[in-house]
Amino acid sequence: MKQVKVLGSGCSKCVKTAEIITKVASDLGIEVNVIKETDAEAIMNYGVMSTPAVVVDEQVVHSGSIPAQDAIRGWLS
Repeated sequence: MKQVKVLGSGCSKCVKTAEIITKVASDLGIEVNVIKETDAEAIMNYGVMSTPAVVVDEQVVHSGSIPAQDAIRGWLS
């Protein structure tokens, strides 16, 4: 099972990012554990300067915007 963290303050873009990741994973039949990380110190530990950011299996794969569904498919495959 993939571990996916959505880093951000809990803003609408962060919530939408988590929803899209969950939907794409479901469409692909892939089990994911989506965690919303809102702690500023934890986010800074990833070196992220703009949110929402996405971490897949402890590797930052995206930051600064809501990711495209095609990009999410690539991360989960």
